[in-house]
Amino acid sequence: MPDSGASRAQQEQEHEHIPTSSKGAALSAQATATPTAAGVPAITTITAPGIPATSTTTARRAGLLVTLVLGGLTALPPLSMDMYLPALPEVTDALHAPAATVQLTLTACLLGMALGQLVVGPMSDRWGRRTPLLLGMVVYVIATAICAVAPTAELLIGFRLLQGLAGAAGIVISRAVVRDLYDGDEMARFFSTLMLISGVAPVIAPVIGGQVLQFTDWRGIFVVLTVVGILLTLVVWKWLHETLPPAQRHTGGVGDALRTMRGLLADRVFTGYMIAGSLAFAALFAYVSASPFVVQEIYGASPQTFSLLFGVNSIGLIAVGQINGKLLVGRVSLDKALGFGLAVISVAAVALLLMTSGVFGEVGLLPVAAGLFVLMSAMGLAMPNTNTQALMRTRHAAGSASALLGTSQFLIGAIASPLVGIAGEKTAVPMAVVQVVCALSAMVCFLLLCRPWQNTGAAREPLGKG
Repeated sequence: MPDSGASRAQQEQEHEHIPTSSKGAALSAQATATPTAAGVPAITTITAPGIPATSTTTARRAGLLVTLVLGGLTALPPLSMDMYLPALPEVTDALHAPAATVQLTLTACLLGMALGQLVVGPMSDRWGRRTPLLLGMVVYVIATAICAVAPTAELLIGFRLLQGLAGAAGIVISRAVVRDLYDGDEMARFFSTLMLISGVAPVIAPVIGGQVLQFTDWRGIFVVLTVVGILLTLVVWKWLHETLPPAQRHTGGVGDALRTMRGLLADRVFTGYMIAGSLAFAALFAYVSASPFVVQEIYGASPQTFSLLFGVNSIGLIAVGQINGKLLVGRVSLDKALGFGLAVISVAAVALLLMTSGVFGEVGLLPVAAGLFVLMSAMGLAMPNTNTQALMRTRHAAGSASALLGTSQFLIGAIASPLVGIAGEKTAVPMAVVQVVCALSAMVCFLLLCRPWQNTGAAREPLGKG
């Protein structure tokens, strides 16, 4: 891993070129992160000559504001997906469409989020972070509003695709902004803090959707999402300033963007972190896809018990993510924490396979739930550290790198999800098999491609521009 002190010094030099004419721009653009006593990343401002230094209190408030804004942007896509889930039966009746057709509204949104990142990421490297993000947010608001009045399932599918494409801007640019502002251990801390915010969204989204349905119909959910999108757009416009100075932007067109992505994929270490993180994410997707019928159909738990277990597992993931950011980062190398996380995921997946395949005889819900809890919690070590280590190498193309990371996660996750039901709804073995294969493959990619023992020398240096 590159020396974080040297990286910060270089970052401070580069950020001196960022304009400071806008009020507060120096806080969000000309900055590196330092942890506060409360564990919230703060910002140490680097002001241009003649600009008064900002107080520590103001800097910390700016750091918290950036955290909340980026957390909101990363939480919006899960909200768009999961708030809608309780309304699916109602949509089927209201639009007189088959259930399979209505399910395509989820697939379209997920596909849009995956592909949209490939478009928005390179755009943000060329035109800066702020303009593509605001454009994406405006399109998101328009698409969501049209979803609220869609008269047919086909039109709803089309605008859910557009909603996903536009919502991808928040995911990909948030990661790129983190790379602009933070480096080394500070970046890992910030990703762990983002996990606290964005990790809550999938848990509370179905609850919010269910409550909305008590007062209105399924269209009201899209109205709520439209209002949330408008508010978040205004917050971004007012408080999230440009973080990529013009001198660091790419000037080429589509061909240049494709060459940049090809160069990133040709880097063995970057690709190793990308694939390892995506395979770990696929194990998580397998859990999300299979857990409803595993917990309720196979083990006979009530929907309330399923919701409780899902919430507990999400809390475990968030808690370990905070342990990673507040206790491990700076004391333990990111590769060691990542390797330990992947090892725990692998062990938990193997244990689940042994339990669900009958090796230990009949097992109840409690041991299986414990295995799922351990697997989910260890994601708090795997996800932030793979993102950090991959983006550490790509300062010259953080938007494109972020796009590849996000698209890889969604696509590999989407491939893994249907496999969990390949043997029907009466066995949990396919879920465990998918998780074992993904976890062990992630570990192999990490060891063979990232080669964590090579922590010095050219093999671990960040990629140069061009």
